[in-house]
Amino acid sequence: MFSHIMIGTNDLDRAKSFYDALLGTLGVPPAHVDGHRIFYMTPTGVFSVSKPINGEPATAPNGGTIGFACKDAAQADAWHAAGVAAGGSTCEDPPGVREGATGKMYLAYLRDPDGNKLCALHRM
Repeated sequence: MFSHIMIGTNDLDRAKSFYDALLGTLGVPPAHVDGHRIFYMTPTGVFSVSKPINGEPATAPNGGTIGFACKDAAQADAWHAAGVAAGGSTCEDPPGVREGATGKMYLAYLRDPDGNKLCALHRM
């Protein structure tokens, strides 16, 4: 459905270190740096982080979450641990199984250093 997702940062070097570690747990290679942006290229789409072009500070969306697919709960746990170790902060409930209208899911939430809310999801 999506070709790419781009979020903002106020510190590109910090964002690259964080997302290289976080996305590396999903098998995504380190970012390609292009001036004031970084790009993570995958066969299914592109995730990018950019300093705002207008020069204003980057802000995290209120109510927004970006979800990353995981092959199993262990990968979601590794993703969460790598994110916290790289400067992110845990949020929501601890990683674990949740049941909803779409069935059982294993979820792990954190916020990146700029406050963007992220989720690792494994559909059980």
